[in-house]
Amino acid sequence: MIVLVLMAALQGLSPAMKTIERGQSSWIDAPRQAVARTPEEWVTLYRAHNPDKPPPAVDFSKDMVLAVFLGSRSTAGYGVDIIGMKDVNGALVVQYRQTQPPPGAITAQVITSPYQMVAVPARAGDVTFEKVVQ
Repeated sequence: MIVLVLMAALQGLSPAMKTIERGQSSWIDAPRQAVARTPEEWVTLYRAHNPDKPPPAVDFSKDMVLAVFLGSRSTAGYGVDIIGMKDVNGALVVQYRQTQPPPGAITAQVITSPYQMVAVPARAGDVTFEKVVQ
């Protein structure tokens, strides 16, 4: 955790990002990036992700939710990390990194659907997502 905060500070990224949930099993099958600024948007997004569980609490008077879903993958070894944010001409650009198994890797033959959801300080304006290539 300290390393991530330090890396974020060195890159000029906000350390105020808090992971709400991440994992390998989402009901969202297609790649998707999402922003939830209200409790209603959050409930809708979370129900699409996991209809069997209530959404984690988020204080929308202070925060908003950013989420990246990779969609279905045919093997294990895939992942997604929201690595930072930056302001570009008044718009929030959310940077994320996608990982995948290296060519020839032996992986479990199981369908996965990697995702990460984070809470960040609320702000108005456009939000875009940028995939950062390693």
